[in-house]
Amino acid sequence: MSAGRIGCMTTPAQGSRIPEGALYACDNSKFGSDGKGRYWPGAEAWFAWLYRTVERYGPDRCLWALAPDQPFDAAGTLAESLPWLARIRELGTPAAYAAQDGCDAPGLLPWDSFDVLFLAGSTEWKLGPVAERLAREAKARGKGVHMGRVNSRTRLGIAEWFGCDSADGTYLAYGPDKNLPKLLNWLAELDGRPSLVGGTQPFAVPDTPSTAPPPRADLRRRLPGQEAAMRAKKHPPTATSDAAPAFPTSRGPRARTR
Repeated sequence: MSAGRIGCMTTPAQGSRIPEGALYACDNSKFGSDGKGRYWPGAEAWFAWLYRTVERYGPDRCLWALAPDQPFDAAGTLAESLPWLARIRELGTPAAYAAQDGCDAPGLLPWDSFDVLFLAGSTEWKLGPVAERLAREAKARGKGVHMGRVNSRTRLGIAEWFGCDSADGTYLAYGPDKNLPKLLNWLAELDGRPSLVGGTQPFAVPDTPSTAPPPRADLRRRLPGQEAAMRAKKHPPTATSDAAPAFPTSRGPRARTR
């Protein structure tokens, strides 16, 4: 964290303390470490936690907060997220929206209401052509992109190829002393070569640009780690701590587990 290579992701269930100066992101525990969402505290309790977290650590250090969703259910996610996206933005924090299998159907992505597209959904969908197209469309619209469940060098490369700004996973949770050097090497490899998303844009820029306020100008690209990872290019973290889960980032994504 002190080198600016990793950041923190926190959830209502973790109660993590964010190290001084570190960037952080706020997950919602709807999927959770068990993959079943049993740590979800309910919408009102979740928002009260989010409010306290942003008030304590400041909105400028918060990369995004994920609105409540319904894992693997595009229509359910739309219904659950819509009431909360504006309230997240009112905290001065970019609002993230969980993209699920089937969310490319007409009317299931409220582009103007969120700032960061979170690639959730099933593994097959998340790594497939629809998710790639949506990620590139999000970038064309001036939005951030995050990919969850990134726990390998191969998947990290896919996130980079899609143009993700951040990614996360549980890789560092299992043998952090052994896996942290590996993860940092993956990030160094990605930083040491030309960007995979540079050059020509394979998908057309939307005819009508989004009217939503763009994400903060300092929204940085990152990639995987424990429950999230992010790298600060302009404002590197100034302290380290064992209290919060760490997650790395590369030229592109930040991190989480979906």
